[in-house]
Amino acid sequence: MHLETLRLYCDVVRLRSFSKGAELNFVSQSAASQAVQQIETQLGVALIDRGKRPFLVTPEGQTFQESCRGLLEAWEKARAEVAAVKARVDGTVRVAAIYSVGLHDVSRHMQGFMSHYPEARVLLECLHPHKVVEAVLAAEADVGIMSYPPSNRALSVVPLRSEPMAFVCHPNHRLARRKLVRPADLNGETFIAFDPGLTIRKAIDRALRQHTVKVNIAMEFDNIETIKQAIMIAAGVSILPRHTVQKEVGIRTLAAVPFGVPDLVRPVGLIHRREKILTPTVSRFIELLRDANEEPARVAARS
Repeated sequence: MHLETLRLYCDVVRLRSFSKGAELNFVSQSAASQAVQQIETQLGVALIDRGKRPFLVTPEGQTFQESCRGLLEAWEKARAEVAAVKARVDGTVRVAAIYSVGLHDVSRHMQGFMSHYPEARVLLECLHPHKVVEAVLAAEADVGIMSYPPSNRALSVVPLRSEPMAFVCHPNHRLARRKLVRPADLNGETFIAFDPGLTIRKAIDRALRQHTVKVNIAMEFDNIETIKQAIMIAAGVSILPRHTVQKEVGIRTLAAVPFGVPDLVRPVGLIHRREKILTPTVSRFIELLRDANEEPARVAARS
């Protein structure tokens, strides 16, 4: 017995018409009549007296209709309650992010998200890129946010943005006041690099190699914050995502100049386990980050 059949029966009885009940449920009059006959066969009683026009509902038919109405109302209530739970935004979103993205972006969006959804919490942990992937795969984090998100069958990737890279140096450096720094300008420069195992290091090395540029690597670090500190004490120069040095450029502790390799960008994306069902809270957080990154792109496209 299907709920749709019970609903059809209730409509036929309520409207005192097989044709009107059938029309309301998008079936033919013949199909409606057969459905009611099947119910009567299963119950072993006549629910409708068809010998009179309009037909009459038997006492058994009236009792059955009242029971069906209660059953249908309970079903609709259950559906509404499940939908409410599905749409509820509460609980915790565990986020693992690389330091530069976590410190400069995620922390800012966390406050807005928790303000909009007071029953939700966002826990942020800043990690080395490899550790971000490990945390998501091990279900220690619901989402990971990182540059150069890896291709992995177990992961789904949500692209967020592509960040332009800039030449970064001490404000007193000879190239600090240039409007554009070309690759050839870096020949022989003392360079503060990322660790060799990082994807961003490989991308920068590849760009320099394509332009036959040789730099003198003085130091290697695994995060942008430490590289910035080294540049501040005039230990060398580097190539970094431009937006990660905006604060320091604003207070003139660093200088950032557009770098003459426009296709050298740092892609940033969000990762989560492919087979894991996301909670409404996690899904809303992902939507917030995606929307926040799409808006600047739309503004740039219009300008």
